[in-house]
Amino acid sequence: MIPGSGPALTIDNIPEWGDPWGHPRYFMGVTPRRVYAYLLDIVVVGLLMGMAYVASIILGALTLGLLWPLMIFLVSLVPIAYHTLTIGGERSATFGMRAAGIKVMSLAPGAVQNGGRPSLLQALIQTVGFYGSCAPTFCLILVVALFNPRRRTVHDFLAGTVVVNDPKQWTLPSPPPISA
Repeated sequence: MIPGSGPALTIDNIPEWGDPWGHPRYFMGVTPRRVYAYLLDIVVVGLLMGMAYVASIILGALTLGLLWPLMIFLVSLVPIAYHTLTIGGERSATFGMRAAGIKVMSLAPGAVQNGGRPSLLQALIQTVGFYGSCAPTFCLILVVALFNPRRRTVHDFLAGTVVVNDPKQWTLPSPPPISA
């Protein structure tokens, strides 16, 4: 027997969605889906910001301009709130991610107990990390995802998350019962 040729190496304390070699279906085609999802999210965020902008104009006019500085600040928080609340929410995905069939999963200790859903803090770190790293690098920082097997970006590493194919798409609906 060759030394070291025992059973396959297993990684302890990593959920199945964190193992790209043992469970590759979580990661197949994730990168183009993330791009597609973000393009859809740009549209959603644009609509939300448009509505917030109109509301800020109305509230600003009603207060004779006193609330405009506050409203400008609140309008700028719309993308951060959108991404944080949807990623940290029940479905762990933005609307674009849901349409693309992907979701964000936590790699933090104990993530299996809550189904892999990231916490709001992880979602906030991921969102701020995304906007904070993409703006100064003109999105070139996202190339990092092409050089690791889990396709994680820098903001995924910072938050302790990974974006995977949504496991719900693999379950087939049960057939209707046959009546006699």
